[in-house]
Amino acid sequence: MRVVAGELGGRKLISPEGTSTRPTTDRVREAIFNALGSLGVLDGAVVADLFAGSGAVGIEAISRGADHCTFVERDRNALRVLEDNIEALDLASRSRVMRSDATSVASALDVDIVFADPPYDFDGWDQLLGQIHAGLVVTESGREVTPPAGWTALRTKKYSRTWVSFLERADG
Repeated sequence: MRVVAGELGGRKLISPEGTSTRPTTDRVREAIFNALGSLGVLDGAVVADLFAGSGAVGIEAISRGADHCTFVERDRNALRVLEDNIEALDLASRSRVMRSDATSVASALDVDIVFADPPYDFDGWDQLLGQIHAGLVVTESGREVTPPAGWTALRTKKYSRTWVSFLERADG
């Protein structure tokens, strides 16, 4: 796994061992960030990477112009890998790591964009999205995420087994 593009493009990332996390593939990350680039929303953004795992998505965001990322992860093994990736890429000053359940801290995050890539069997989308104050959420799931009240889907696309949706707050 590597950082796809931007200032850190080509740098290697390590992934947690085992099956407790499912790293976003380089292809899916490239598609997500190309779409964000076309929307013009990433430069200078403050972002959160929920269910962060190795941190690949949040690191890609920083590499492509985000100012800061808050990584939220509760798995101890994934946290060690995430912290190692942040240290190896010298991103400590541009990141914050929270060991917590994403749904329980989502309402406290003051960010522009949220990336949410929970385990594929996650069924708490309505609850999670109800906690998020950001104007844009990029979801990854094993099934299409239906936006709850207050959200609209800007775009949804399937990449192999992964559904990616860009959800925008309906109130702007």
